[in-house]
Amino acid sequence: MKSSKIGNEKNRKLSNHTVTLHQRLYQALNLGIKNYDKEGKKWQCSDIEIQRLAVRSISAFVASLSPDILRIPIIESSVADILVALEGILQSRNEILLSMATTVTVKLVDILGSSMLLYGVSELVQSLSSLLSFHQSAVAISCANVLRRIISKLNPRRFKNHNEVWEIVVEKRNIDCIICNLLDFVFGDQTIEYFQEMASLLKTIIWQWCPSRYDVWSNAKLIKALGVACENPNSNVKVAVLQLYSALALCGYGAITLVEKGESFLSVIVDCMGSSQPLSVRVEAFKIAQFLMKSEQGCLRITKLYCEPIMKAIITAMDECSYSRKVSSDQGILLMEACRLALITRWAGDHHTYLWKFGVDSSLLGLLDNNFCKNKKSTSFLSSREEIDIAKEVLDSNSNGALTPYIWDVLGWLATHCREDYNPKKEGKLNCFNVLIACACLVFKDSIHTGRQVCQNDVSYTSVYEPASRAVLLLIFSPCEYFATQARHILSKLLISSTDHLKFLLNFLKSTSQDTFSVLDNLKTVTNLIHLVCYLGLPEYQSLVTRNEGIKILSTFISWCLKNRVEIRRSRVAPHLRDIYGERTCCWVEREDWEGTDILLFYGLWGLAELISNSIRNSEEVSDQLTVGTSFKGSEIQVLVDELQKIFDKSFSSGCRWYSAYILSCFGIYGFPDRIGHRFGKALHEKEHADILLRLSNGESVSVHGVILIMRCPSMLPSGAVSLDSTNFRREVRLSSRVDSKTLAKLLEFAYLGFAHVGKDLVKQLKILAKACNFNFLSRILCRKRPNWGAITPSYDFTPALGSAGHLFSDVIVEAKAKTEMNFSCSTCPQSMPHMHVHKIILWLSCDYLRALFQSGMQESQSQIIKVPLSWEALEKLVTWFYSDQLPKPSSGCLWDNMDRKQQILQLLPYVEICWLAEFWFLENVREDALEVVVSFLNSSRHLCMEIIQIAAELSQWEIVDVAATYMAPMYPQMRDSGALESLSHELVDLVRVAYVRLTQEGTSNHTD
Repeated sequence: MKSSKIGNEKNRKLSNHTVTLHQRLYQALNLGIKNYDKEGKKWQCSDIEIQRLAVRSISAFVASLSPDILRIPIIESSVADILVALEGILQSRNEILLSMATTVTVKLVDILGSSMLLYGVSELVQSLSSLLSFHQSAVAISCANVLRRIISKLNPRRFKNHNEVWEIVVEKRNIDCIICNLLDFVFGDQTIEYFQEMASLLKTIIWQWCPSRYDVWSNAKLIKALGVACENPNSNVKVAVLQLYSALALCGYGAITLVEKGESFLSVIVDCMGSSQPLSVRVEAFKIAQFLMKSEQGCLRITKLYCEPIMKAIITAMDECSYSRKVSSDQGILLMEACRLALITRWAGDHHTYLWKFGVDSSLLGLLDNNFCKNKKSTSFLSSREEIDIAKEVLDSNSNGALTPYIWDVLGWLATHCREDYNPKKEGKLNCFNVLIACACLVFKDSIHTGRQVCQNDVSYTSVYEPASRAVLLLIFSPCEYFATQARHILSKLLISSTDHLKFLLNFLKSTSQDTFSVLDNLKTVTNLIHLVCYLGLPEYQSLVTRNEGIKILSTFISWCLKNRVEIRRSRVAPHLRDIYGERTCCWVEREDWEGTDILLFYGLWGLAELISNSIRNSEEVSDQLTVGTSFKGSEIQVLVDELQKIFDKSFSSGCRWYSAYILSCFGIYGFPDRIGHRFGKALHEKEHADILLRLSNGESVSVHGVILIMRCPSMLPSGAVSLDSTNFRREVRLSSRVDSKTLAKLLEFAYLGFAHVGKDLVKQLKILAKACNFNFLSRILCRKRPNWGAITPSYDFTPALGSAGHLFSDVIVEAKAKTEMNFSCSTCPQSMPHMHVHKIILWLSCDYLRALFQSGMQESQSQIIKVPLSWEALEKLVTWFYSDQLPKPSSGCLWDNMDRKQQILQLLPYVEICWLAEFWFLENVREDALEVVVSFLNSSRHLCMEIIQIAAELSQWEIVDVAATYMAPMYPQMRDSGALESLSHELVDLVRVAYVRLTQEGTSNHTD
């Protein structure tokens, strides 16, 4: 069919008028176009009259074209020749001619559309780029218009076109030119149209190429000028500025730069969101707000300053549209952006309070059915039956299908982060939220019946039903007792006699864990898991699941997830969450969603946690068998415990780790085991370098390490502790008579290791002690409460001990190599050499070499200063790793790309140094981390290999040398011929040559295969 269509297009005849215009066109073009063997066709006429004739002929011919004849061969060849002529004519400096030529170019690009790229646009872009700063504004405006249209059609996947145009943009310094043009509008006398076109072109360039962003957002003068422009009363100027802001916020650093402008910038954005502004301005303001609040940190920072007006703007936009009889297309766009911005409810914060204040429940229900809020004026109590009936009417009248997933998501987040004592009845509000709950439960019920009839991996099914089912899940387990009770009550009424489906879900999961399970079943598995966990939130179904081996089925499913590690983000199941800008963003470091990419494992863990905790709660006893009827043997429980402990690896999401910890607490294992806890735990019963004596009332004493205790449980060290001058201990802390040795031992075990095994007989006493010591995390986890959604996994970061908090316990100094140009000063001591005040116990635990040094009895072991053969930059990073198990990374993204070569080398050099020292100090883990950094950055910045290979060779870091040689191999012939390799030793040149030979042999082998 396709070839037939193309054939029809090629055989289509031109009208007589077009044929005549075509003949006149070539009579003019032949006067200026010359054909060269090597260079092809070129425009070679500088005569003004001939060029005018050519432009008029082109204009007349282009006016006769229509999209349906563009594929005719004679038209295709004519367009190619027209582009050749325009490329040459646009190099003229005659104002009248350029005005004519740019005008006709705009028309041509407009008619060609995306097919413009079929002809090759590099030469045309080059000619147009030279005219952006032309003194006649009409010419510059037309050039900006054409360039914007061409660049917007470029596809990054078509690398050649995309890269060629970017090279021209850089070569012609287009960004600098456009910035100057924008400043001419703000501080000069250029027109609004001029500003619009220039801002739109710059926005398009920023969208297409990440490397363009740094030069724009780092230009303080431009950012200031844009702030001035945004105050212009003309709405077109405001839209242009807001769109440019959104483009800059594609870069995480750019977004931070904008927010750091503070209230002056944010007040403009908030004002543009207000109902007094035109719709087009409000839409763009909502878009930039979404970018700026893309991360939790950004959201909290902005809502701290402008929480109330932003929430008011969201609710106003929702209400305006929901109360309108007919929603225009512009209103629909505004409503969609308001709903997208409302997804900031996924984070806890004051914005929830203001949303409730402004009636978010009424607004959400109005989006489903605007007649409800208009007609239901009474605040009288509605029975559950009435709520269900009204909910059916609401769902039947809902015509905003595209918005529905957002409504369910916001509903779920509101319930998740609602305070425990909230009760809409007490606040005299309409029963809107009750009706919303009933609506979600009805869709949940419908998803149960529909789900058994759809095929596996049906995206349309999951995209419709997953958001509502998930909202019901979050409602059932809401910390707000009112919402949880209401949701359970309504759902129980709707799910009468649905045990068959519950058994179906268990059998489905059982088959899922078999080897025959297909990855294609994953999307439906997500929805089925949500359904199962919802059932487990209803008391009447819990025992049924337990009797049908629910614990064993979910445990097997979790093992399957860990074995296969199927990664699915929620956005794959819920298409409305897919980030349409995701491929365009750069430099964003966001905290992963709580469920992360492990949503199958996450919901499996949630279900298992509910089953096990309910079984224990009902049996009132923790036993190896859990409870009668689970058919779970003691050995199987140990396997489950071992599997759950694997999930503490940092590659798993926070939600998975929290639920794993929640389940393990049912077996008496409390906390989060990790690598640094394992390392510091070695000091638990070690008296070496202990400097605090904890004395019990019965005379027993325990020696501990002050730096660990001050970081983990500072309340254990009151300011009035007794000093001990005559012993090795710096302080003695006398404990209350209510503290016994066993309870204290468990608290210290948790403080050192990050987790502890606690028997049932000690839980109550340990809880009391933890509360008395303000050890809040331990106190909470001992209560075995369900994890709060979004809770951050605790990290044992001891780096604050390098500051004032840990200075009291500092007992040694590490000193870096001196740098003549470095001006170092210490806030603690007068020593001018670059150094850090650290703690022997931390060094002793982190490094076998230093431990041996301290135990050697040599003179160096008693010294208060350890000289480390590293630069100051490398020493800082190494010490940070000692205290946090994390090696700080170099600047990345736009910041890295815009450093000069010397700066980049200086950024990588400390990691090469650390690799070298790690070999002598037996620091395998830190060496692996440092090596990973070097290899990663060399891979993306191969121009640094020449310097790094020499530095690595001098330090005998042959693994880095081999990596650099491999990355240099493709460039070996050019480097050899240019003499670039002359600075390397013969040995290194040979290594690069061998890597090149190996590369060519592999290429030949692959080609032969």
